[in-house]
Amino acid sequence: MKRLITTAAIVATAMLLVTGCSPGSGGGGSGDSKSFEFWSFTGINQKADVEVYKKAHPDVEIKLTEVGSTTETAQALTTALAGGKVPDLVLIQGDDLPKFMQSADNFVDLASLGADQRKGDYLDWVMKQSVTQDGKIIGIPTDVGGMAIAYRTDLFKAAGLPTDRDQVSQLWPTWDGFLETGKKYVQATGKPFLDNTSTSVFFQAVNQGTERYYDADHKLSYDKNPQVKAAFDLALKIHKAGITSKITSWSTGWTAGMGKGDFAVVSAPSWMLNAIHTNAPNTAGKWDVAAIPGGSGNWGGSYLAIPKRAKNPKAAWAYIAEMQSPSGQLAHFLQQGALPTTPSVYSDPQLVAKTDPFFSNAPIGKIYTQSVLGIKPFYIGPEDATVGSEMLNTLVSVEQGKVAPDDAWNTALTNVKNALRG
Repeated sequence: MKRLITTAAIVATAMLLVTGCSPGSGGGGSGDSKSFEFWSFTGINQKADVEVYKKAHPDVEIKLTEVGSTTETAQALTTALAGGKVPDLVLIQGDDLPKFMQSADNFVDLASLGADQRKGDYLDWVMKQSVTQDGKIIGIPTDVGGMAIAYRTDLFKAAGLPTDRDQVSQLWPTWDGFLETGKKYVQATGKPFLDNTSTSVFFQAVNQGTERYYDADHKLSYDKNPQVKAAFDLALKIHKAGITSKITSWSTGWTAGMGKGDFAVVSAPSWMLNAIHTNAPNTAGKWDVAAIPGGSGNWGGSYLAIPKRAKNPKAAWAYIAEMQSPSGQLAHFLQQGALPTTPSVYSDPQLVAKTDPFFSNAPIGKIYTQSVLGIKPFYIGPEDATVGSEMLNTLVSVEQGKVAPDDAWNTALTNVKNALRG
């Protein structure tokens, strides 16, 4: 999951954690082998997982710090690894992992704790991201982000559009169909159809390709890859159609807009459902889930890792081994909706039958596992997060009227190159 934040916020958070001014941010554990310190990012209710583990292990103390966004958490960890106090366990967003893989010696080789006997439990293309060329296992994948579209059935009905999820999916087998549906909605209601183009269009479409910002030889190719350009142009096309609310994802207006009906549709990888639950609790039963245009794709996923200087690595590993086992990931999905990285549970009757009353009893287990079947994964490199952030930021600037659509692609390329130099 990727969020847009300011550099100042990154630095401030990092400094708080390094100097120990943030609650629970001291490095390493207390010296008690049954206790450990855990850094996570916000917005995913990590506290719920911790409570589940503590209930099963009441003698274990877990000091959880929700650092900030995914980027803030990665930057804080970078600073800590350079000489600050490290946690015993840290959650790293998938796009941020490649940079840490460049300095794998900063982390415990989880194979030494038993991960080599478990790596076959996980989707191969996900697990490969956290394994070094010489076989060291740096992280265990916690989830993947199968794609779908969440939509307001009450608002669709008011616009004269179908509300049945299968019929809605048939409206947009392609992104062009999605655009045409949005035009019909706006014409019927005079209100925005979609939250924004940056995350709900570009970041979905660019994650559906066979390559993203790196080519097959693991060289940066964002400026030459036609799939990236096509996804960017699609976002501009939908922006020009005037069907979005132009509200940036994870902003105050965006979280409030879910409940107020400021938009009828939001792209919803599996982890997004929990955000809608949290931000718009009074809209229960008014949402449903349909297929993403194009039918499949992945956005998101994270890894749990143990820094080399952790004081209590065995306690941290015990947590990983239990909570990220196939049964642990299945339980997490049933409780919170995070899509497992353990394919052995994809046919489990509990997962297949899982519905969500908040989303009109949508069969989310079936919808999201289908969306990750047949994926041809692309290489994620150390600069993926930087490239993606600058692409997203440029599209946000377009929606805010700060960058002209005709200048957007060249502006994005310039911004990426400047960021990479920095």
